Amino acid sequence: MVICIVAEGCYPYVVGGVSSWINSMIRNFPDYKFIILSIIANRSMRGKFVYELPENVVEVRELYLQDYDWKEKKSHRKFKLDEKEYHALKSLLINQQVDWDTLFTLFGEKDFLLNDLLMGPDFFRAVRECYRLYYPEAVFSDFLWTMRSMYLPLFLTMRMELPRADLYHCVATGYAGVIGCMAKKKFGCGLLISEHGIYTREREEELIRAKWVEGIYKNIWIDQFRKMSQLAYDEADLVTSLYAHARELQIELGCPEEKTRITPNGINTSRFENLKPPDVMSPDKVNVGAVLRVTPIKDVKTLIRAFAFAKKSVPNLVLWIMGPTDEDEEYAKECFDMVETMGVPDVQFTGRVNVTDYMGGIDMSILTSISEGQPLTILEGYAAHIPAIATDVGNCRGLIYGESDDFGEAGILTHIMNVEEIADAIVDLATHPNKRREMGENGYRRVMAKYKIEDMQKTYGDIYWDFEDIDW
Repeated sequence: MVICIVAEGCYPYVVGGVSSWINSMIRNFPDYKFIILSIIANRSMRGKFVYELPENVVEVRELYLQDYDWKEKKSHRKFKLDEKEYHALKSLLINQQVDWDTLFTLFGEKDFLLNDLLMGPDFFRAVRECYRLYYPEAVFSDFLWTMRSMYLPLFLTMRMELPRADLYHCVATGYAGVIGCMAKKKFGCGLLISEHGIYTREREEELIRAKWVEGIYKNIWIDQFRKMSQLAYDEADLVTSLYAHARELQIELGCPEEKTRITPNGINTSRFENLKPPDVMSPDKVNVGAVLRVTPIKDVKTLIRAFAFAKKSVPNLVLWIMGPTDEDEEYAKECFDMVETMGVPDVQFTGRVNVTDYMGGIDMSILTSISEGQPLTILEGYAAHIPAIATDVGNCRGLIYGESDDFGEAGILTHIMNVEEIADAIVDLATHPNKRREMGENGYRRVMAKYKIEDMQKTYGDIYWDFEDIDW
């Protein structure tokens, strides 16, 4: 069986939980052939893999969402939609029942420049109808250009030349989900959606906080992501999630309950056995480990502030921030500058490292993210008998307090962006070594019982087998 994994903004270009999961999935199923269809920003990332691709990856395809200079492209052809195509376009723009089949046929089979559509009379007319119905208070010229920019990535997605596969496994809804639905229509293949975070909710949270989009345009963007996610939920044969609350959110957002299934993460626990502290870590220090990408969604600035406050009470604290700093270089520099400006000693940015080289000396892990799914870093810490401090996002509550088990608390849960609360948690674990050890053992028992790679491999092995057994 050939499986096309569709990933957005992660594997094989960016390290992190989802990328690690994809890499693990491919390596754990060597008898299947995999195609990677990766959705990335532009051609500047082309071929810049940070993972060594497994031998059973037979092809990598790239889709660039910000790589079409449509404003500059000119055509002498007059392009016009027929009545059915126009109504399909209008249904997309005004949030009616979207005629996706007609849109897929239009963008997948007709030969035209996107510029001819975006700058042509049909798109103008459809935008004007949307404007009159819902947003007459806005400046029309701004509205028109925003709609062109907003729909360009989706139109590029629907123009994508798809590789043939037996199963499309999309690691999100959104643009990845649209691709999966296109493939199902074109090839009659199976469609599996695996959400690590709930795509619609994550985009909504990002847009609410975003400074680049304001006013009504936040809601328009959110509606667009909802439409794409609903399409994926409607067309998928199976939709998985990592934990019970995520499944509940999927159903709440429109996924048919009978399609949903919980498939927890799994890690290779043997990697974290008998780890020794590295020479750079002093046994006289209390070492706090943060395995993360230095990006805004991980809220490293709150982590630095909380550590600074905690260190006033516990002077022998050391913070190890382990993970790449090149994904958002501007934000990373702001974090470096913050450490220097605040004069916080003992903050170590290691860059991308093999975490097993360090975790033998870590006393507690910490994650101050504003959004998560089911963080692998917490599970990996548990496998090394390390308790966790984490914000109450994603499945962090379930990992720390347990879900339908009696293993006990395996760390401390805090509110997002609450510097004082996070600092208190660090001080609490730093000054109570017996509590640290007990929580670390609770976490170890939990990960060994519920989150081993062998369990995940069996779960997805059964899923893949079910798809393989269907005569599409």
